[in-house]
Amino acid sequence: QIFNQHNAEAPNFEQVFHRMAQMEPNLDHDVSWFLLPSYWAKMVVGLISFLCFANSYDGDFVFDDSEAIINNKDLRAETPLGDLWYHDFWGSKLSSNTSHKSYRPLTVLTFRMNYLFAGGFYPVGFHVINIILHCTISVLMVDVFSILLGGLQFSNKGRRLNLAPKSSLLAALLFAVHPVHTECVAGIVGRADLLCALFFLLSFLGYCKAFRENKEGHTFSVFWVVVSVVLGAIAMLCKEQGITILGLNAVFDALVINKINLLELIRKLLYKDKSLENAGLLRKGLLFRMTLLMCGGAGILYIRWRIMGTGPPAFTEVDNPASFADSLFVRAINYNYYYSLNAWLLLCPWWLCFDWSMGCIPLIKSVSDWRIIALAALWFCLIGLICQALCSEDSHKRRILTLGLGFLIIPFLPASNLFFRVGFVVAERVIYLPSIGYCILFTYGFSLLSKQAKKKKILAVAVLGILLINVMRCALRSSQWRSEEQLFRSALSVCPLNAKVHYNVGKNLADKGNQSAAIKYYREAVRLNPKYVHAMNNLGNILKERNELHEAEELLSLAVQIQPDFAAAWMNLGIVQNSLRRFEEAEQSYWTAIKHRKKYPDCYYNLGRLYADLNRHIDALNAWRNATVLKPEHSLAWNNMIILLDNTGNLAQAEAVGREALELIPNDHSLMFSLANVLGKSQKYKESEALFLKAIKANPNAASYHGNLAVLYHRWGNLDLAKKHYEVSLKLDPMAPGTKENYNLLRRKLEQLQKKGG
Repeated sequence: QIFNQHNAEAPNFEQVFHRMAQMEPNLDHDVSWFLLPSYWAKMVVGLISFLCFANSYDGDFVFDDSEAIINNKDLRAETPLGDLWYHDFWGSKLSSNTSHKSYRPLTVLTFRMNYLFAGGFYPVGFHVINIILHCTISVLMVDVFSILLGGLQFSNKGRRLNLAPKSSLLAALLFAVHPVHTECVAGIVGRADLLCALFFLLSFLGYCKAFRENKEGHTFSVFWVVVSVVLGAIAMLCKEQGITILGLNAVFDALVINKINLLELIRKLLYKDKSLENAGLLRKGLLFRMTLLMCGGAGILYIRWRIMGTGPPAFTEVDNPASFADSLFVRAINYNYYYSLNAWLLLCPWWLCFDWSMGCIPLIKSVSDWRIIALAALWFCLIGLICQALCSEDSHKRRILTLGLGFLIIPFLPASNLFFRVGFVVAERVIYLPSIGYCILFTYGFSLLSKQAKKKKILAVAVLGILLINVMRCALRSSQWRSEEQLFRSALSVCPLNAKVHYNVGKNLADKGNQSAAIKYYREAVRLNPKYVHAMNNLGNILKERNELHEAEELLSLAVQIQPDFAAAWMNLGIVQNSLRRFEEAEQSYWTAIKHRKKYPDCYYNLGRLYADLNRHIDALNAWRNATVLKPEHSLAWNNMIILLDNTGNLAQAEAVGREALELIPNDHSLMFSLANVLGKSQKYKESEALFLKAIKANPNAASYHGNLAVLYHRWGNLDLAKKHYEVSLKLDPMAPGTKENYNLLRRKLEQLQKKGG
């Protein structure tokens, strides 16, 4: 039955095929599932994976996308390409103390290409690439699972055989529709995991190609082993997990190519058996290939270490509270609990959340905590599987279970906290690759159940139902990732104790102008995490805008007390103190902010406003000049310089500053307006008129633009045009200061002219 999909081969292939298939039990024999030709299987998997996530194509930039893409200068054409190799994923220098050391230059390069080809930050192109990548990976999984579940066998013509077409199709479908993958596909920053997975799989398939010409088991291709190492390096340059493929290739080589029995090997090593050379270590070039893989991995890690430096990543306690626990027991218990949660997300991906930090998962501090049961269940299952993988007399069973456990555990190791602290508690994106191992174990379990079941079709329908539920769950979760509002609100029911969830809901509401609702969520975030300085800062900002200055000052003072280098909170505290007319304290707060963030144009702008209020005009101009040096497009700083120079009678200097500003920001109508006022006072009426008209074209509903243009015409003697623009200004804003008086003066003058003319 299995052979039917390969019947295009020559007749002698059938003998070869059956001889190899009889070497070990066939996983497909008892599986009641669809049997499709290879190309049809790949088309079905690709199509279904597309349907799962297609509705995310027109989503917004959400959550971490802002920092990794919109605010990442490495995407801009003006940033040299070479800088990508010395910056982390977020655009910070790897040498910086604040860098997370996430070194993914190839992923950032694809973001940059998206940005350049689209001509800006248009999320559709970013999302489409992510969907295509997941579909491609899912299609490749058909080949990968056919090797992992059916073994690596070739025909006489060197064509790889699929000895488990039904099982590999089922496993690939399970992978394609797993809802835990939604974060990687629908969240644009998940591109790192997708690219890593793509080259991870290509490295594995490349390693398998090294044995294509291996007819008698004595030869292999060094070229393809080296290619596999290079592809593993590329995977690591997309995301750190990529390096683990080299270890998995070694496991695959030992178990599948050399058919080593691990338990037997351990026994011989312990008892120093003289027949150790027959255990497979020195046969088929295994030792040489292991040396290539180890040298390649060591070289890759050394180069990465040289680039990123020796400093550890900078994370805070709220990111990963267990890693900051003083007790080794508490750390170990909670790490294992996190592992059980990851396992549960693979088994039952219903409770999904964009962020699991900040109190979402309270620490286990005692063995009396009922959640210890989850740890016991996890290790009971793992130990059972490991025992079967090592001790079973069935070599086929040993191989599949060991490969399943290997693909489940080894890619997860970089996120396990065992080697270094990571910046999260649970992250759905990091189980994209480990889900391969889950799919292997699920499929193998299904085959065992099928073997025992009398009504196999009912079992097949049940699995089909699981796939259908997962497809619907993927579509629902993808729709939640389309906008920040839906994404953040979806987390409230999953992680109600997560302060960051409430913070993000509040921030989203504040951005939409709903300050009252935002305050409620910010207060809850601070209640859940009394040291949440970012929530305090944002809440203080809103209270400042609502003129609740004393509470705002309390919150911001507490924020800088908790985190003394929080520059934004120092600046906002300065603004509040300025509003309370405590000018010396405000000035000190501004300078403290600048001390902690050297390049802080907004702080220089606010410092300039303080100096202007104190009539320290030179200091104000210097502060605003600093703001424009650090941020040449800082329109408010340019405008304030022009206005201050204008008000102090320095028209020539004001004109020079205005022209300089418009060269840098040529389409800013507020700058056109300010410079037009200066030119009008300098009696350069024609040029002033042109700028006023250009500003009005850009912003036709600004009453002051029409009112000041009317004043220009009034001075210039163009009274009819002056009358027209006075009337437009009063229509837009009947209470416009000075406009009504000027209009009445003009009307009286026109009446006098009419009388004289009469």
